[in-house]
Amino acid sequence: MAKKQDAFRCSECGWTSMKWVGRCGECQAWGTVEEVAAASGPSKVAPLAPRSPAQPITEVSQQASVKAPTGVPELDRVLGGGIVPGVVILMAGEPGVGKSTLLLDVAAKAAQEAKKNGKPPVLYVTGEESASQVRSRAERIGALHEHLLLTAEADLAKILGHVGDSKPSLLIVDSVQTIMDPQVDGAAGGVAQVRSVTSTLVNTAKASDLPVMLVGHVTKDGSIAGPRVLEHLVDVVCQFEGDRHSRLRLVRAVKNRYGATDEVGCFELVDSGIHGLADPSGLFLSARNLTVPGTCVTVTLEGRRPMPVEVQALSVAAAGPPRRTTSGVDSSRVAMMLAVLQSRLGIEFERNDVFVSTVGGAKASEPSVDVAIALALASAALDLPLAPGVIAIGEVSLTGELRPVVGLQRRINEAARLGFHTAVVPVTGDDLKVPDGMSVRAVADVQSAARSVLPVNVN
Repeated sequence: MAKKQDAFRCSECGWTSMKWVGRCGECQAWGTVEEVAAASGPSKVAPLAPRSPAQPITEVSQQASVKAPTGVPELDRVLGGGIVPGVVILMAGEPGVGKSTLLLDVAAKAAQEAKKNGKPPVLYVTGEESASQVRSRAERIGALHEHLLLTAEADLAKILGHVGDSKPSLLIVDSVQTIMDPQVDGAAGGVAQVRSVTSTLVNTAKASDLPVMLVGHVTKDGSIAGPRVLEHLVDVVCQFEGDRHSRLRLVRAVKNRYGATDEVGCFELVDSGIHGLADPSGLFLSARNLTVPGTCVTVTLEGRRPMPVEVQALSVAAAGPPRRTTSGVDSSRVAMMLAVLQSRLGIEFERNDVFVSTVGGAKASEPSVDVAIALALASAALDLPLAPGVIAIGEVSLTGELRPVVGLQRRINEAARLGFHTAVVPVTGDDLKVPDGMSVRAVADVQSAARSVLPVNVN
């Protein structure tokens, strides 16, 4: 019988090969293919006595899953109510987006709550900055508290020593890619190091019911840096998103073992720190009394959260080949709306430069923005403003038909709360509950939508 050869496996995606290669053939990652011994037969692990006997699921205590608020309501919204004992949370995002600022604020609020309830202090470990740098940031954002312990360490063994000495009620590590396990070969941030450090911290969290929050870096394409197993080891993965030139920051859970993944937290990053935004509408809407051609408001859904977005369009005569410039909206959907308006309403754009943008750096890529884009373009081309107090929601097909979108009731309720009194929506079979003071105009196509809000008859 021929001897089985050793195989090579990618530590990120699990792809296997019979020979070593520098680049994974599946996920295209470099330096992740490692040699693994071929299995010689069934495992011969001897059975051991369990630590505790198995019990009926109905008798398992739920006290270990009670969530404690972080003191930051917008983060609690994303986590599903707060932090569970023993949970490991990974907060990932681009450099400078505000991860460390947010977690330092969480650490200070948790320390204040821990001292009030007679609990151990909070331990904040920084592996990227010096203790004095973190102290300066904490002073700037008002996060100084005597019950918050700070240490600048990059050695995993020393961090575990701090945990054993202080027995904290919350551990924050910034960041996991800078911590190094002295028993593992390789530089900090490497595949083996990140896997070992994370596994050790997860085991420590589970063994002592210690909540742990980790800061993680991302790659150029926005995915979490390090081996893919990193996301499988932790309990919660939160993605921190935001444009460098915008004050708005969004935190969404892409994995949550203790709650839903369809909630989004909104934050505003300012000089004095990062603050939760229970109502972020002011960042995305122009002055309410501003009524000019080429503007239309819609409501998008970020997870389960309705977000108002103002779409602005401008159409001017082209001095050369016509340009199509977009910001915050999908350029392909704008091109589709231009074709629909020209085909169904007879509005010509072929000799004009067209610019479409959102206000406040908002991102509006879902199909429900189609009607708002179409009405903003029609308003700009005709140089006529829409009727005041109008909001438009719906997807537009190539035939000009308006198609229903998910969460229409939540969108209408949010529009009514913001003071809009007229909503242009697709015809739907759902039984909508129209809020007081709101008028809903259900239309079948984009022609009817334009006629209902533009003070002129369109073809």
